[in-house]
Amino acid sequence: MTGPGWSPGDAIDLTDLDGFVDGFPHEVFAWLRAEHPVWWHEPTRLTPDGEGFWVVSTHAECHAAAADAATFSSQGGPGRAGGGTLIEDLPAGFAAGVLLNMTDDPRHQQVRKLVTPALSPRVVAAMEAELRDRARAIVTAAVERGECDLLVDVAAELPLQAIARLLGVPQEDRHRLFGWADTTLDHDDHDLGETTERQQQAAGEMFAYGTDLIERRRVEPGDDLLSIVANADLSDLEAQMFFNLLIAAGSETTRNSIAAGVLALIDRPDTWAELRAHRTLLPSATEEVLRWASSTTYNRRTATRRTELGGVPIAAGDKVTLWWGSANFDERAFADPRSFDVHRSPNRHLAFGHGSHFCLGAGLARAEIRIVLDELLTQVAAIESTGPVEWVRSNKHTGLRHVPVRLIPA
Repeated sequence: MTGPGWSPGDAIDLTDLDGFVDGFPHEVFAWLRAEHPVWWHEPTRLTPDGEGFWVVSTHAECHAAAADAATFSSQGGPGRAGGGTLIEDLPAGFAAGVLLNMTDDPRHQQVRKLVTPALSPRVVAAMEAELRDRARAIVTAAVERGECDLLVDVAAELPLQAIARLLGVPQEDRHRLFGWADTTLDHDDHDLGETTERQQQAAGEMFAYGTDLIERRRVEPGDDLLSIVANADLSDLEAQMFFNLLIAAGSETTRNSIAAGVLALIDRPDTWAELRAHRTLLPSATEEVLRWASSTTYNRRTATRRTELGGVPIAAGDKVTLWWGSANFDERAFADPRSFDVHRSPNRHLAFGHGSHFCLGAGLARAEIRIVLDELLTQVAAIESTGPVEWVRSNKHTGLRHVPVRLIPA
C-alpha cells in the first residue's frame, strides 16, 4: 500500500496491515486529503465482511462527523445485525451496544456519568504527587541500566501503574494484564477479522480475572473505579467489558504517545535541550506529542440515515471511518503539520476524538505524558537510539513494540 516507492497510482488498501508495519502511512493520507477527503474504499480480499467503507481523512470532516453522534453512530445502523467502532462488524449485544465506546446516547451518557467523577481534573490533580514519585522511580531505574527499551521500561510503566491503581488491581498483577491486553490487540500473525488461539486464550484469562475482581468489589467495595462500576446499574457483561476497555485504553494509547513523542525528540536534540531549559513549554509539548503520535488511528461510525459529508452523499447503514491519524496532520488545520513543534498554538488535535465520545481519560493521559517527559528531562541529558524501532502491525493503533535506546545521565 505504501512505502518509499509509493505513488498515487498504486492501489490503496487500508485493510492490508502490512501497510502499517513502519508506522502511519502519511504519504497515502496526504494524497487522500488533497484528492478525496471523503473516499469510498472498495472491499479487497483482506477487508472484513467483504464490504466497502468510507474513509474520512480531513480535520474538518472528522470533526463534523464526530460532533453528530445521532447521524454517525458508534453502535450500529439500519440493516445491520452488528456494528461498533472497528471496520468489521462486531456482534450487537456483546460488543456493539455494550462496550462503552460502542454505545450511543442516552445509554452512553448514563454510563459516562457514573465514572466521570473518578477521572475528574480534581482527582487527577490529587494524583499528581504520586504520579511524579512513580515516574521518578521508573526513570531512575532506566537511567541506572543505561540501555533499555524505552517503550517497555519507561513509556508503558506509568500508565500501567496508574490504571492498576485507579481500578484497584494489585500492582504485582499489572504486567499480566499488560500481556493479555497486548495479545488481544496484536495482529502480528493474522489479518483483520481473524483471531488466533493465543488471542482467545488471553481474552479468556483476562475475562476470568476481571470477573473475579468485579465479584470481590461487589462484596467488599473500595474507593477505586472498578468498585463504582461493579456496584452500578450495569449488567455483568457491561461491567466486565468496561474493565477490559480501561485496561486496554489506560495503558495502550498513552504509552505509545510517550514513546512516539520521545522518538521525535531523539531526532531533534535542539528541541530536547530547549525543553530541558524551559519547562514552561511542557504543556504545549504534551499537546504536540498527542497530535504527533495520534495513537488511536481511526474509529468507525455507522450512518443512521442518508446524509452528506464534505459534499459526498452517504447512505444509511454505510460504514464511515474517521482517521484521526490523518486529521491531525491536515495541512488545512495545522501549519507545517509534518514539523514537530513544541510551540504550536493553538493545537486543535483530535487525538482524544471529539463530541460525546471524547476520551474519558484525557486529563490523566495528559498528566502522565507531561510528568514522564518532565522526569526524563530532569534525569537525562540526551537519548540515543541503539537499534531499529519496531512498530505494531495494526491499522487501529499506531503502536510501538520496542524502542531500544541509551540514556545519557544528566
